[in-house]
Amino acid sequence: MTDHVQDQEMEIEALEAILMDEFSEIHSSESGLNTSNRCYQITISPQDDDEDESTTTPVQLALIFSHTEKYPDEPPLLNVKSVRGIPTGDLKILKEKLEQEASENLGMAMVYTLVSSAKEWLCERFAQDAGNENAEEEESAKDDVIVPHGEPVTIDTFLAWRERFEAELALERAKLMPEAALAAPKEKKVTGRQWFESGRAVAKSAAPITDGSDEEDEEDIDFDDDDFEDDEDDMLEHYLKSDSSPHSSRMAN
Repeated sequence: MTDHVQDQEMEIEALEAILMDEFSEIHSSESGLNTSNRCYQITISPQDDDEDESTTTPVQLALIFSHTEKYPDEPPLLNVKSVRGIPTGDLKILKEKLEQEASENLGMAMVYTLVSSAKEWLCERFAQDAGNENAEEEESAKDDVIVPHGEPVTIDTFLAWRERFEAELALERAKLMPEAALAAPKEKKVTGRQWFESGRAVAKSAAPITDGSDEEDEEDIDFDDDDFEDDEDDMLEHYLKSDSSPHSSRMAN
């Protein structure tokens, strides 16, 4: 006949020697078990003792057990509690797993085997979550990297931009000339350059507009297409110079 009490006492001594501070006896009212027998609690973490807890997932489990009268020929009473960071759903899954393993190890001391199984489950379950979080953080870090867009500025690209800008500027200057001047008879037109150099552009903008003056000015301006294209650069240069030189004095006179 098996001496169950002796087997149970020997297992408790072995667990105390192996687990040390992680093993403790608790009151039955704290165990959550329906028994008045002696109850024990084993604290389980997913990392080993020599690892820094600050670098791992902050979870911790309490495995609570109590020997039945015929243990180990029948399973011990088991309960699991979260000391830190373990959801209730995970605790239920783990308890079912441990009860299944206990029924498969009848006839031998099994508590340390259950402790090892619980520790392995914690490592797999929460190491996976930590890995997913790290992957999300890495992906987020990639999204935060600023990728430069657009064409880099070089001498060639700058010169090309300046050429386009000067062409657009010359076109805007040309648009300052009245539309009526563009519709005048060709034989009575003056060139764009002659129109600017004559100073009539300034005088026209300063004088009041009358019906007769429009027709008179229209007859004197010639905007031949060839002359306008040939003189575009000269018009711009003359216009820019007139802003700060003798053109101002002519306006005053």
